[in-house]
Amino acid sequence: MYDAILFPTDGSEAAETALETAIAAADAHDATLHVLYVADTNQPSLSNVQGRVTDVLEGQGRDIVEDAASRARNAGVDTVEDVVQGGPSRTICDYVDDRGIDLVVMGTRGSRDIERIILGSVTERVVRNGGAPVLVVPPESDREYPPESVLVGSDGSDGSAAAVDEGLGIADATGATLHLVSVLESNVLGIDLGSSQIDEAREQRDEGLFAPVRERADDRGVAVETAVEEGDVVDRLNEYVDANGIGLVVVGTHGRTGIDKRILGSVTENLMRSASVPVLSVRVSEE
Repeated sequence: MYDAILFPTDGSEAAETALETAIAAADAHDATLHVLYVADTNQPSLSNVQGRVTDVLEGQGRDIVEDAASRARNAGVDTVEDVVQGGPSRTICDYVDDRGIDLVVMGTRGSRDIERIILGSVTERVVRNGGAPVLVVPPESDREYPPESVLVGSDGSDGSAAAVDEGLGIADATGATLHLVSVLESNVLGIDLGSSQIDEAREQRDEGLFAPVRERADDRGVAVETAVEEGDVVDRLNEYVDANGIGLVVVGTHGRTGIDKRILGSVTENLMRSASVPVLSVRVSEE
């Protein structure tokens, strides 16, 4: 499923939580783990010690990378270490493209109590602009990888189709149960949630969205559970996660051009800020 996984780190507590997931994912998929520290060129970092000019951030980065890589190797994971100068988000995205990275694992800061009002700016930019799926790990996450259950939110869009493909692949590779959940929003559909239109909408979601995926999953021996919820998408998905012991949520995002480059889909962004479990964002292919 994944051959090369990137773990960008700054040594923070948020990164420490994400490191455990990155190591576990690399182990589960027999992938090489790339541990990267970006010495931010936007920050002053040069110092003169006894007439010798040194880059403090690079030195700090080497220590952080060596510690993380040592933990990965102790877990039996092949590891590559890199300390690179540059702007963090742009450097990470370039690294993904240059090294053929299949998955990026990153942490977020903040707490669920304030719904992580500010998603780490570097993480957010990599999600929006990166060329590989990004697994965002919340600081309070206690879920282990590989997950026993994977939730994919499906609404029939290109983004959700990409998420279904990724979620199905992960479930196949790890033996997880795939949960397909579609949420009916009255304010979007323009229907009364208490009306007979709901039954018709449920049938349409089951036949149009779920049935084709069930067939594909059956061919691969993947167990599937489906549900159609009603109400706010983010609230319903988070409630489903908590009620069903979901270990990973997979959602789709759009490309890097136009308005999608500037505005991350609200559902994806809000899930990353509020979910209690890791959220994997999958961008729609630009090909």
